[in-house]
Amino acid sequence: PIARNYLVKYLGTYNFTIYDAVQNIKSNSQRALADSSDVTEVENYMKANYDVPNNVYFGKAEGKNVIYVSLESLQSFVIDYKINGKEVTPFLNKLAHDNDTFYFDNFFHQTGQGKTSDAEFMMENSLYPLAQGSVFVNKAQNTLQSVPAILKSKDYTSATFHGNTQTFWNRNEMYKAEGIDKFFDSAYYDMSEENTKNYGMKDKPFFKESMPLLESLPQPFYTKFITLSNHFPFGMDEGDTDFPAGDFGDSVVNNYFQSAHYLDQSIEQFFNDLKKDGLYDKSIIVMYGDHYGISENHNKAMAKVLGKDEITDYDNAQLQRVPLFIHAAGVKGEKVHKYAGDVDVAPTILHLLGVDTKDYLMSGSDILSKEHREVIPFRNGDFISPKYTKVSGKYYDTKTGKELDESEVDKSEDSLVKKELEMSDKIINGDLLRFYEPKGFKKVNPSDYDYTKHGEDSSETSTDDEDK
Repeated sequence: PIARNYLVKYLGTYNFTIYDAVQNIKSNSQRALADSSDVTEVENYMKANYDVPNNVYFGKAEGKNVIYVSLESLQSFVIDYKINGKEVTPFLNKLAHDNDTFYFDNFFHQTGQGKTSDAEFMMENSLYPLAQGSVFVNKAQNTLQSVPAILKSKDYTSATFHGNTQTFWNRNEMYKAEGIDKFFDSAYYDMSEENTKNYGMKDKPFFKESMPLLESLPQPFYTKFITLSNHFPFGMDEGDTDFPAGDFGDSVVNNYFQSAHYLDQSIEQFFNDLKKDGLYDKSIIVMYGDHYGISENHNKAMAKVLGKDEITDYDNAQLQRVPLFIHAAGVKGEKVHKYAGDVDVAPTILHLLGVDTKDYLMSGSDILSKEHREVIPFRNGDFISPKYTKVSGKYYDTKTGKELDESEVDKSEDSLVKKELEMSDKIINGDLLRFYEPKGFKKVNPSDYDYTKHGEDSSETSTDDEDK
């Protein structure tokens, strides 16, 4: 798994072996020491913070297929951005402004070291990622009550589509714990040189080749498509795009606009294919930027992109906005300005599907609920809300960006953030969901799932050289 490859590289084999042993002992002891009484505190906290669904939207997409699309490294600043007068993401821009789509313009990724896998984990489980490492890699043996498993009671089939090997981020184990029925990995795709780049399949051939696989699923289905092309360092192969690169004195930032444009075209192609197949009208489509694409290493160029003198800590926090689109045919959408994060998506979607989350232990808060909580914790304890932005121990006024003296700050949001992360960590580290049975939920048995194609194991190791 990726995270381990990094650590071996930086710590050396001997030191890593010691580190790994200590982490395993710590992890196993946390689980061993937990018992059913530990659930009570978490249950009381989460049920007290449950947000009643909005009657206008509850059940409005009941029975529809669910299609998630992970938009690799897409940040919100590209929406409506132009290079040489040309829109970078014309198709997504259109969705952001139409009345048939919910577009959330204050939505923040909350990922930690697990990057894309952390985003997946939050989308499906409405719990926070780990402070160190990846839940997918370190906690795949946990008992989970994820969205695909919850929807089994409504006769949903589930599948993930990903043009990479199934061992990447330990997905082949984690998906079994989440009750995902099928995993269409690289074994199902034409992984020829012209179709691949960086970490697997290019987005256009990926969506094209996914269509027959999608059509083969019984409906209703819960599916997830993981795109890859808009990935650091963002360079495109010749012939894949005619969109101009940026001119900001930094090749990574310059290339970003080309690969984001290619991603946008692939999404338009996918929507058109869904319409042709009659799936568009029967589906709720959820698209989200999984994490930042451009790190703080590129702040000098990003200042030029945004027309600023410099990028401050406050600006860096604001740049963690990623797009979230929810498109459900026949459901009127709108631009939503509420502050929200990854953990909020699962309850929002389940309520649209008519499934009440009150019996589930979820950290998130339905974004469409009138009671939605707008304090967005980041994994390191920083947070953002309509009132405050906290970065590295400093507080800013979110609206103006002005740094605040601590004496001016109401610390109630700090307390909330600490409690939120603590409750989620208790569930994950103690594997507490093994002691908790929601009404009507059938426990997942990971050994019921097999992702080998025709009995062949398509696994091989991969590394992920993300830009830090």
